[in-house]
Amino acid sequence: MTTALAARPAPITERKAGLVRRVSGLRHTSPGRLQLLIAVLVGFGLLSGLLAGVAGASARAGTSDLGDRAQPLLVESEAIYAALADADTTAAQAFLAGGLEPSALTRRYDADLERATTALTSAARRTPEDGRAAEAVRNLSAGVAQYSALVATARANNRQGLPIGSSYLSEASRLNRDTLQPQARELFQGAQDEVEDGYSAAGALGWVALLMLSLLILLITLIVTQRYLSRRTQRTFNVPLLAATGLTLVFTIGAIGILAVQQARLDRAANQGSGPMASIAQSRLLTLQARGDEALTLAARAGSGPYEQDFTSVEARLNQRGGPMVNQYDELDPQLGRTMQRASSQFQKYAAIHKDVRALDDNGEYDKAVALAIGPQTTKVFEDLRGDLDSALENRKAFFTSEIDRAGSGLTLLAVLGPLLAVAICIFAFAGLRARLEEYR
Repeated sequence: MTTALAARPAPITERKAGLVRRVSGLRHTSPGRLQLLIAVLVGFGLLSGLLAGVAGASARAGTSDLGDRAQPLLVESEAIYAALADADTTAAQAFLAGGLEPSALTRRYDADLERATTALTSAARRTPEDGRAAEAVRNLSAGVAQYSALVATARANNRQGLPIGSSYLSEASRLNRDTLQPQARELFQGAQDEVEDGYSAAGALGWVALLMLSLLILLITLIVTQRYLSRRTQRTFNVPLLAATGLTLVFTIGAIGILAVQQARLDRAANQGSGPMASIAQSRLLTLQARGDEALTLAARAGSGPYEQDFTSVEARLNQRGGPMVNQYDELDPQLGRTMQRASSQFQKYAAIHKDVRALDDNGEYDKAVALAIGPQTTKVFEDLRGDLDSALENRKAFFTSEIDRAGSGLTLLAVLGPLLAVAICIFAFAGLRARLEEYR
């Protein structure tokens, strides 16, 4: 008796087997085949609507995150990096002036630290609390305070004419260059990675592929169904099924159009917006680094020491073919190209002045070298250079924002109208087949 009970199939298995037999049996009768076609068409219609909603919402969320969080984080991380580099340069220039620092340099240094602090606060809101970026933000916040204290001590000693002031300045600069700027660079690179991930998320390629596949199967099934009915009923057209097919074509073409426009906008935002922006930001950072090298070489009276060697390295990177300063910007935008050409020309002027500074210093005319390095001529050339780079950076920021806004404009339409069209398709498909099914009763 026990053996007989054990041999009986489980109730769930029996139900599954019965369902398979019933479905298999439907294939052998005309009404059964019509019922199967109704199930397939309604199923893929609803699935297409669901996928349209999910794909549209996912692409919209990814596009919004790219424009509202990832790209602003990249901008803020670059601002932190640039503010730290400029603060290092400005502190060194103020130190060279000796005694009471020029008020313009003091205001600029204070503005750099304030800009770095503000950007750090904003970046902290845009980074996950347990991520590497959040840790970099926390370390930078603590490091900026320590750097500020070292510079204040160097200033105090320099005002009193104490030689130890240059030691404090060197220590502050090492902290800035060896610790803070690498942390800012890591944050900047992490933000670039987030932007790249943002482009992938905005594309929602997985959901889009499933949507296209579902629509293709739905369209093919509608065409096959109408051919089948035409042969079986000797009727050329089934109006409800024709309407369902037309709506499916509209659905498919509309989805392809919206998603193609979005992808084209994303590509433009990447290739002509965030990509060039990162390159221009690198140019700005390198020019600030070069200006700091010049001031620190003079402050340390180091001649052709490590700071001057770094200047030479930076100059080579900026002037190299395909480098960040001489990239083919005019191919993206003639105005941008002209701005970057001016920036490149200004950097050449500044590099020529730097050679004169080094010649004076190497010939023992230190005071004249300092006067030229921080004088109005050099300052104007460098400020013009910086102004051109700032203008170019703002140009690409505006382009990116415009393209991202346009990329997301049609996605809400897909997420809302896609499911509504799918429901209409299901209703027409059901009505067209239901009428034929009624003929068998």
